Amino acid sequence: MRLNESRSDFVNSLAKGLSVIASFGSDRPEMTISEVADLNDLSRASARRILLTLTELGYVKERGTKYSLSPKTLSLGYGFLSSAGVADVIAPHIAELSADIRESVSAAVLDGSEVIYVARSAPTKVMQVRISIGSRFPAAATALGRALLSDLDEASLLDLLKSKPPQMATPFTKTAIKDLVSAIDLVRKQGFAFVDQELELGLKSIAVPVRGGNGAVIASINVATVGKTSKTTLERSLLPALRACAKEIESELALL
Repeated sequence: MRLNESRSDFVNSLAKGLSVIASFGSDRPEMTISEVADLNDLSRASARRILLTLTELGYVKERGTKYSLSPKTLSLGYGFLSSAGVADVIAPHIAELSADIRESVSAAVLDGSEVIYVARSAPTKVMQVRISIGSRFPAAATALGRALLSDLDEASLLDLLKSKPPQMATPFTKTAIKDLVSAIDLVRKQGFAFVDQELELGLKSIAVPVRGGNGAVIASINVATVGKTSKTTLERSLLPALRACAKEIESELALL
């Protein structure tokens, strides 16, 4: 996109900083100052000042001569997801799915080490978990969170898990970082997350990521059940419908 830098109200330094953030990606998770400068058509000195500023603000991490984005950059996307109608796009899709399968369906985004519920639909049942939009839970202990965390590179994931060590919520909660890394790596491989009673006793959940137009995970949706439903039952009877719902949401988000 061609920018009108001649405008008197154009903040050039802000534009350059945002350009640097946007230049990182799955194909370029880490870059040197020279690489950032070349990619963004900046002088090495300008690239260095921008990277140091972003590092000071917590949006970039420095590892020797390499720089990478920190999990804090995810908070930039949350503002968009919560205000630009994305939750409004997701809500009718999960409401339809919930009505079809007669189970609770929710959507969440990642904010630091927590998930924030942005949409939810639940049928009337005697036993159900009381969760409202805006509720926050530890990402590492939820299927929604693990589906979101699976999009982070290994270094960012480790930084996030170490920044706020997981706490035991039930006897089944995984708290060892190596166990969580393995669980999230499995999510990457199989394309969905399953959590069994790690957040609350009796609660089982299966979740899939929702990707934006650039392929990055911007949200996740889940089906949560209370009772004796097995993982096999969730995978066979509910996962296909959950994945189909995610695809419908992604198709609509692509039009925004």
